[in-house]
Amino acid sequence: MPEVRFQLQWPDGQFSTLYSPSTVMLEYLKPGDSFRVSELESLGVKALRAASDRVRARYGFACTRTDEEESQLRRWTARYQPEENVRVIAQLP
Repeated sequence: MPEVRFQLQWPDGQFSTLYSPSTVMLEYLKPGDSFRVSELESLGVKALRAASDRVRARYGFACTRTDEEESQLRRWTARYQPEENVRVIAQLP
């Protein structure tokens, strides 16, 4: 399955990378998008779970890395106020 990684810029200028094992993530996030922190958390979790489901459908087991990414995403979002903005800077190779 083609993987997807995004570079995110947080309200304080910090950058992080969000990984997905499936391009289904592109249905939720695209470079240039801007979201409230709370919205990014909700969409990101939904997208990661959809990606894991795609892996399960194809290979017969879920992608455990999406669980790790979800945990990391929740740790990042917990650092900021829900109404602050996060930008999706780029899709990484």
